[in-house]
Amino acid sequence: MLTGDPKQAEALKTLKRAPAGAAVLRDDVTDAIRAAVFEELAATGYGRLSIEAVARRAGVGKTAVYRRWRSKLPMVIDVVSEVASLGLALPDTGSLQNDLRMFVHVVARVLRHPLAAQIVPDLLAEAARNPEIAETLATALREAQRDSSAALVRKAVERGELPADVDHDLALDLIAGPLYWRLAVVRTPLSRDYLDRLAGATAAALTASCGRPA
Repeated sequence: MLTGDPKQAEALKTLKRAPAGAAVLRDDVTDAIRAAVFEELAATGYGRLSIEAVARRAGVGKTAVYRRWRSKLPMVIDVVSEVASLGLALPDTGSLQNDLRMFVHVVARVLRHPLAAQIVPDLLAEAARNPEIAETLATALREAQRDSSAALVRKAVERGELPADVDHDLALDLIAGPLYWRLAVVRTPLSRDYLDRLAGATAAALTASCGRPA
């Protein structure tokens, strides 16, 4: 329909220029889907989780989910990996042991979350049955925390607490391994005193592995 109103004509041009199927993904929709993934994982477990159920819980169509992830596995891995790295951009406290103390308290808080307490053991069980899930999950979680542990180690190197050739993979295993074992595998309650002692022991182990006195 033609119009002689310049404002209406300009509005029509703007509508014609608007993107169609390739529109930018809305952050609020993505956030709603991520939340729905966690709730569905906690409610049904990975094996029974479906794209349809996630979309229904998020209040969106299945297309909105498939535009972000091609299938269930990458969707779950992406969401879990993002949460695994939340809150781990830690400040420089001035010492390796204090940096580690803050790190282990933050990671423990994440793993103690009720949803994480239900989801992590379920994913580990699925990983034991499915090599693809095992490999993808291990890679994703390791990458999610590698940056945080690398930053922690880098600051210690800059302060002269660790040598420049420190083994970063070994450092990550020493830093994150005990917490995942206690909270995600054997699921043993931890006290604040335990976390502080763990930070001290980890600092001593890192310095000893590099041939430095603790």
